[in-house]
Amino acid sequence: MTRVKICGLSRMADIEAVNRILPDFIGFVFAPSRRRVEIERASMLKGELDPRIKAVGVFVNENIKTVSEIYQNGIIDLVQLHGDEDDEYIRKLKDNCGCPVIKAVSVGDILPPLPLGPDYLLFDTLSEQRGGIGRAFDWDILKEYHGLPYFLAGGLSIENADRAKHLLAPYCVDISSGVETDGLKDADKIEKFVNLIRRKDDE
Repeated sequence: MTRVKICGLSRMADIEAVNRILPDFIGFVFAPSRRRVEIERASMLKGELDPRIKAVGVFVNENIKTVSEIYQNGIIDLVQLHGDEDDEYIRKLKDNCGCPVIKAVSVGDILPPLPLGPDYLLFDTLSEQRGGIGRAFDWDILKEYHGLPYFLAGGLSIENADRAKHLLAPYCVDISSGVETDGLKDADKIEKFVNLIRRKDDE
């Protein structure tokens, strides 16, 4: 079954929407971004999140101690590293707090060397701002990939998610701007996206 992650939640209205729709994962962005949330707000939102939904914390080159504390305080259930974190960083982070790690890999024209040590990979479109640009890379690059389970991100939408799922069969599809209206999460779009992915699984 392909899972669904809705990334970039920042409002109580977002939490209310996902609690009703029940995607598998949601994302709190702690890195510089228009979707960034402060730790205290993320803690409050996590407290209202349905426990069946796992919260992912998105970081870019953050101090290991800070990431570990957010995880150990129960604000997030998994860590997503979207910066220049290397194999040594991943090892130290996991030694420090035992958190499950998703490591983002930016894909341009080819699949770059893959990191060692994460539990999952996340393939996203290569960009200077490290994701969140709403543009897909050439998915054919992943057709021969066989390795860690991965999250597919970058330019996903209600219109193309079905193709992505059936072309690649990713562990999880990861969407943010594709379920927004005027820069805010849209509950109707989230529901339509989740239902699309799950309906195809059930057929």
